[in-house]
Amino acid sequence: MSPRKKADPAAERELSIEEIFVRLEEVLKQMEDGECSLEESFWYYEEGMKLAKACHDKIDRVEKQIQILGGEGEEE
Repeated sequence: MSPRKKADPAAERELSIEEIFVRLEEVLKQMEDGECSLEESFWYYEEGMKLAKACHDKIDRVEKQIQILGGEGEEE
């Protein structure tokens, strides 16, 4: 499948962390198989970076929620 036909992760519904990891694995497989052009490799790299950022942002939000629930977010 051509990368141009795949949807931009930012344009889709919000993916779960698990779904992001699955998509990242798919991107890595596409890049590692050596069958894609340089242009496609750049596209996959960009998609992978967007997915990685989305995952980081989700994990950061969860960590902040845990801190709040644990009382670490309260001012003394």
